[in-house]
Amino acid sequence: MRKILTLAILSLGLASPSAAAPADDFLTRLNALCGQAFEGSITANSDPNPGNDPFAGKRLVMHVRECAADQVKVPFHVGDDRSRTWVLTRTADGLRLKHDHRHEDGSEDAVTQYGGDTSAPGTAERQEFPVDSFSQTMFAEQKLPPGAQQNVWAMEVKPGSEFIYELSRPGRLFRVTFDLTRPVPPPPAPWGHE
Repeated sequence: MRKILTLAILSLGLASPSAAAPADDFLTRLNALCGQAFEGSITANSDPNPGNDPFAGKRLVMHVRECAADQVKVPFHVGDDRSRTWVLTRTADGLRLKHDHRHEDGSEDAVTQYGGDTSAPGTAERQEFPVDSFSQTMFAEQKLPPGAQQNVWAMEVKPGSEFIYELSRPGRLFRVTFDLTRPVPPPPAPWGHE
């Protein structure tokens, strides 16, 4: 009887849509790295204002620190700056990426919790996150460059090879590539998450 009920639900289209599978596969790939940290390097940076680059000359380390089937938190350390954490959350339609920015005392930065939701299924390897309206409003209030209103973030997980974090918008491409073949010792906890 149970098998018949399951088949009936599937035939009515009440089960999760097949487009959701890439989001789940992507989170599974990320969860497989749980507890590990990796060093990265900037592999693209077309910043129109290169003098303001907070990443230049700094050691870049990602740490897949908190893992669950529906959410993964990945602190991104830039030198001694432990203010950044990428938060990937499963939604009904795909994935959401938020950037949790904190001060050393753990309080939230004025520019935090920005990001977006996937608008296409993506793949198990790559997911893209167009800027959401919350972020656009905050960027305008904080007087960030107008181009930020068109941000698209992306992440890629290539098992046994590399993890890529990307920010793109007209006139700007920023990519950091992390070497998954060489784990490094996990860094200290990000600010506000001790």
